[in-house]
Amino acid sequence: MKKKNIYLLSIAVFIIATTAIVINYNQKQKAKESYIYELLDRKGPAAQSKEFLAVKKRATDLIAALALNPNDTKSSLKLASLYIQEARETGNYVYYDMAAMHQLKSVLKLEPDNFNALVFKALIEMSQHHFADGLTTAAKARAINPYNGYIYGLLVDGNVEMGRYDSAVVYADKMVSVRPDLTSYSRVSYLREIYGDYTGAIKAMKMAVETGGAGDEHTEWTRVQLGSLYEKVGDYKKADTLYQYSLALRPGYAYAIAGLGRVALANKDYKKAIGYFEQADSLINDNAMKEELVDIYQITGDSAKAQVIANAVIADLSKDAKAANDDENIGHYADKELAYAYLKIKDVDKALEHALLEYNRRPDNIDVNEAVAWMYYNKGDYTKALPYIKVALKTNSKNPTLLSRAGLIFYKAGDKTMAKTLLQAATSSNAYIAQSLRTESIEAFKTL
Repeated sequence: MKKKNIYLLSIAVFIIATTAIVINYNQKQKAKESYIYELLDRKGPAAQSKEFLAVKKRATDLIAALALNPNDTKSSLKLASLYIQEARETGNYVYYDMAAMHQLKSVLKLEPDNFNALVFKALIEMSQHHFADGLTTAAKARAINPYNGYIYGLLVDGNVEMGRYDSAVVYADKMVSVRPDLTSYSRVSYLREIYGDYTGAIKAMKMAVETGGAGDEHTEWTRVQLGSLYEKVGDYKKADTLYQYSLALRPGYAYAIAGLGRVALANKDYKKAIGYFEQADSLINDNAMKEELVDIYQITGDSAKAQVIANAVIADLSKDAKAANDDENIGHYADKELAYAYLKIKDVDKALEHALLEYNRRPDNIDVNEAVAWMYYNKGDYTKALPYIKVALKTNSKNPTLLSRAGLIFYKAGDKTMAKTLLQAATSSNAYIAQSLRTESIEAFKTL
């Protein structure tokens, strides 16, 4: 065969091979884009509830509609909304955030300025702790429709998480004027709590509960938050009543069960507390339940069991954080949570490393500054802890855990006057504080 013919044949083979690769890639991309995530079964009694059976029916209908018409943006948005709510119900945020974002991408590809799609996208970004991204997306949605109340709620959330509290207050006022309901009143409550007004926070959260539908997940979540506020002012009787009532309205609600666990823990009924937290942990994927169990097992002297659970929490959070770094559609930044998780196993260096990673993203947030300060405290570097704890106190928050930590930091740094003021405020009531922290705070206060 002549060299010219061999050359032409080689070119032809190359073109055919390249075309096959491109076609195969396009087919895979098309299959990926048209893929629809299935609904996962819930845990416990919720798996057989009438509510979940109705959710499964809606999901099946929407998936069928999209199989017939992948460009049906209305069905895509309804399915995304269903996934977002299911994440709240089950705690399976990694899976359902990915499922919802997949639907939203298909909508935004067809309609880049679809308001509802942008709202849902901002909500998911904030759920994943990508707060700066969520604020950018929420601002874009607001530019499209500045008269929607819910978008102001997302702007409140994003600004709170980024430490821009004055802006959050402005957006909360706007939200209440546009949409006076559970979602706006609960945000007002949270901001009042941040600024140290527990009386006002409780009043606003009561209004939020009253405007919701009894038994709905959002309403019972809000009722549990009201119970948590009562814990922070030391009124466990009211907190217990709210959690019991929530369970009567929504049987098996994990967060209400966990609330009962905290009440039992405050009463030093460790056996009952363990039972409640184990039950809650069996119903929902939320590492907060496991972290409470770590604390109780440490208190009761079962350090081996505490270590096993703490390591499991770290592994889960690390996997989630890695997913967030590798793919914006899944996982969430979990460095603040990892900082506290590493502290539980006394790996202070890793705890500080993760706290500082979160600080680099959100240097103005009071909770993040508290975390960094507390890691430096546990490292024994009290001078470095001081500037961070001062930022954490900038809103005049009366959170008893924050006041205890701040008091101890000032105590160790040599400012006995500030330490006495803070520790007295933290320990003068029976407000909920982890037992080890309360003991340490009381011992320090006795010396002042």
